[in-house]
This record gives sequence, C-alpha cells and structure tokens, in this order.
Amino acid sequence: MKKYMGYVSVVLAVLVAGCSGINENLEVRKIEPPKLDAAYLGKKILCHRPMRHGSPSMNVIEQDGKVIANNYGHGGSGWTLGPGSASYVNGLLEESAGKKLKKHSKITIVGAGAIGLFTALDLVQRGYKNITVVAEKFDDLTSHNAGGLLAPVSMDNDPEMQKVVNKIGVDAYKFYEKIAKGQDAIFKEGAVIVPTYFRTREDSGLEPYVGVVMKPAKDVLLDFGTGTQQRLVSYDDGIFIDTSVFMKNLKKFLTGKVKFKQQKINSFSEIKARFIINCIGLGAKQLLGDKEMASVQGHLIMLKNQKPANLQHMILVYFGEAKTKEGFKAKRSFYMFPKHLPETGPNDVGVIGGTFIEGADADHPNTEEFDIMLQGAKDFYGLR
Repeated sequence: MKKYMGYVSVVLAVLVAGCSGINENLEVRKIEPPKLDAAYLGKKILCHRPMRHGSPSMNVIEQDGKVIANNYGHGGSGWTLGPGSASYVNGLLEESAGKKLKKHSKITIVGAGAIGLFTALDLVQRGYKNITVVAEKFDDLTSHNAGGLLAPVSMDNDPEMQKVVNKIGVDAYKFYEKIAKGQDAIFKEGAVIVPTYFRTREDSGLEPYVGVVMKPAKDVLLDFGTGTQQRLVSYDDGIFIDTSVFMKNLKKFLTGKVKFKQQKINSFSEIKARFIINCIGLGAKQLLGDKEMASVQGHLIMLKNQKPANLQHMILVYFGEAKTKEGFKAKRSFYMFPKHLPETGPNDVGVIGGTFIEGADADHPNTEEFDIMLQGAKDFYGLR
C-alpha cells in the first residue's frame, strides 16, 4: 500500500457533516480526476454479464452417462469468485466421481471465459493431464472487457448460497493477494492492491471479508480539486484485477498443458469425454434450458492519454434506478478502475462505467447510456 499512498495526498481536516451540525474528524484524500474530454476517451465497450437468479449454478449432475459439473451464472462477479469457484466445483466433481475420475481421464471444459480458464488452471494444479477447453471464441469475451474490481456485484443469491459465495470470495482474495504481493509462483502481474472507494460499506459487498482477509473500511472525504468533494468509505486493501492482462497470462500458462478447441457446443452429446465442466455462462440458457439465466448489460469507456500515477485506486458508486429509452430497467453507477488493454500505450490507462441493465442483449444496445454514464462521471468529479 505504501507505494500507492504517494499518489494520493492524505491530510486531516475537521468537517461539518451535512446539515447535522456535528463536527467530525475525517481523513481527506486529494485525488486528481481523470481527463474526460473527448480527446481522452478511447474505445466504447458493450458487454453482457451472465447472472443467474437465485445463485450461480455450482453443482454436479449425471446425464446420459456423463458427469457434468456446472459452474456458471456469476453475474458481474466472475473475476471476484473465479479462482475460488473453480476450486469449489472441481472439488465437488472429485467427490461425486470418486475413483471413476483418474488423473488421465478425459475432461472437457465448455467455455473459455475467466471461469473456464480458472477451472482449467485448478485441474492442472490438481494433476489432471487430459483436459480440453472448448469454446465458440477465445478472444474479446466479457471476461476480457470486465472492469476488474474484486467485489461481489451483479449477483442474486439466496441466503444459503450467500454463505458459500462469501467463502469462495475469501479464497479468491487470497489467490489475488499472493499475486499482488509478488508471492505467486505462476503469475507475476495482473492483480494490484489499491484503495477502493464506495458510498457505503453495504454497497461494497466486502464486509464478510473484513476481519478474515481485509481490514475495516475507513470513512474518508475525496477532494478532487474542482470544488467538489465526495464522502465515501475506503477499503485500502482492495484488489484491482487487470482482466485483459490476466486472461492473456492464463491462456499463456495453460498452452501446452491443456488443449484448446474452437467449437460451438449445442448439446453435451457432442462431447466424447465422460467428464464435463460447464462454464458456458449465458449459453446455459440455450444449452441447458436454464430459465433463471439473465443477461446484465454493461457499458464502459476506455480512457487514454492519462497520468497512470493518478489512477491507482478504484471507485464504485451507485446512482439509482431508471429506465432506458427502450424500456429496460437500468441500475446506473459510476466506476473507475486503472484497467489497461495490452495492445495500447502506457498512458492509455483507466476505464469508466457503468450500467447494470438486466434483460438487455446485443439486439438492444441502449447506446444512449454511454453519454449518460459519461455525464454521471463528470458530475461525480465536479468537472465542467
């Protein structure tokens, strides 16, 4: 954390809390906002998160002589839960299959997003030798375009499953923390510890991690030097996952250890392997007839020509709910993460978002949300 505190000036001030008239000591952090004029905006990205109502599907079933482990429906938390979810479901598979599952048994993973690749990684680390990852495409997936905040967002979990999700999230935090601290034997980049800001502790979804792997949040005031200040809570040991970089590194590590096959799977009968791990995400609605699956559309804009040192933190605040022009229910927010696409220049750092529009698909892009989102970001920082 110390190396990032140089980027965020910290002072103490006595402030008046709203109209309550109560003086309280708050830590004031001076942060220079990103440049958001047109010359500093890059690629606009539209993606669709695979959310499953009730909970992600993490279970093992037997169907037509095949053993199928399901691991999909994590919404906007695929990266947050990926490593822990892979280990959890692979453990269920081993327990269910017992001695029938050998280290040389053929295992096919359907889906090559973060969940699919983490599943392959965990199997390799367990010693399995005959793994194939099958997917319709391997590049420019939602997993590549995701923002990278480690926090459970865009999920719909029942209380019992929430306990499992919290445990999986803690395991994933430990995984990324090792990388961020340079202690992982495989990955040397892709996860960084940075201050992470929310409106409230409840909004973060991180409170179950506090006292287990994270320190308590602090009440702080962000001063943007624009005449605008925002009172937020900060988790100073938050973790940013550089998703496109991590996807590249996952694929690089797995190459030669697993087989990659480009193919759209319409039925599990097309797969010869007896053991299948289904990480297909939104495709589960068609492949399995899972009516609980829903697309949660997201809009984000990459930034360019920024000062990377000024963006070593994350922000996520929710603005409320509205309806798009096409009538979709939209949960609007502002987020900023220090995301960097591998093919771009060193100063092309940062991404702003974003929307959570349930039920909208590629046929309903709701493109007006890009302008609404950008204006929300400018208002948050007090930029004119």
